[in-house]
Amino acid sequence: MDPDGPLMLKMYARMQRIRHFELKLLEIFAARMKAGDFPGALHTYDGQEAVAVGICSALRDEDYVFSTHRGHGHALAKGVDLNKAMAELNGRATGVSRGFGGSMHLYDPGHGFMGTTGIVGGGLPLCLGTAYAAWAQGNDRVTVCFFGDGGQSQGSFHESLNMAAIMKLPVIYVCENNFYAATTHVSVNCPIENVADRSKAYGIPGVVVDGNDVLAVREAAVSAIDRATKGLGPTLIECKTYRHRPHCMIIPEHRPRKELTSWKERDPILVFSQKLLDLGMATQSDLQAMENQEKELLEEAVTFMRESPLPESSALEGSLWAPSAAGL
Repeated sequence: MDPDGPLMLKMYARMQRIRHFELKLLEIFAARMKAGDFPGALHTYDGQEAVAVGICSALRDEDYVFSTHRGHGHALAKGVDLNKAMAELNGRATGVSRGFGGSMHLYDPGHGFMGTTGIVGGGLPLCLGTAYAAWAQGNDRVTVCFFGDGGQSQGSFHESLNMAAIMKLPVIYVCENNFYAATTHVSVNCPIENVADRSKAYGIPGVVVDGNDVLAVREAAVSAIDRATKGLGPTLIECKTYRHRPHCMIIPEHRPRKELTSWKERDPILVFSQKLLDLGMATQSDLQAMENQEKELLEEAVTFMRESPLPESSALEGSLWAPSAAGL
């Protein structure tokens, strides 16, 4: 069953927010690199917006999300503040991690966002912690763990699913299969066609879904959440999708041009906008107005970032990672 009209429009706006956030970051990072100010690698999420929005639209603030190195979309979909996200990506003190985390260390526990990570599959063991806590406390919070097709080849993937299945923990594993782990095609490190079929080894449901169809992704998420909150355990959802950009700004494009063009013709935002038009939930001018509004909010976020100070080294004092706190 499709969500109601207002929620669908909100989902569309959030997809536009993610898309333009990433495009703006590319612009900012390229300018910084040209000026000799290397800001680090940037792993953009454009092309995969339907996965983050489809999953997170079914979650509540109190539910948990563990992200990946390509996690800006997850953060914004989960409700992380646009201004603070932009500030963090540019190392400003007003960022969600006070400017010390950057692209791969975004955290906002207040929105249940437990962080991005540069470790492939790094969230897989960690997600058991919040899932176990929910189970032990007897509440109905669920945990979502995003990972890529490269992550499913890590030993932590199998260990995590095994423990979650044994204990029937409320975890939803979401594999964003964009077919390439950096530059390695999924067929090189996965001997079966569908990552979701690995669920059979652990006696849990495995669902393959079109990762460019936000409503299909949401439907799979709603079903998995229902199962988790009833104490029936985890679900593995494989969302087949495709990133629009190379792995990151410092690795050139290597994928076949024909393949890239074919996937871009099924852009998740175009697919969803056509659905909204067909259902009569919005006109083309309505959709354009929503996109324009997100662009305006993004410009405000850029202004907020540029007016924000860089972090002071003294801000590390008293932090968990500071030598004085560790007694060193």
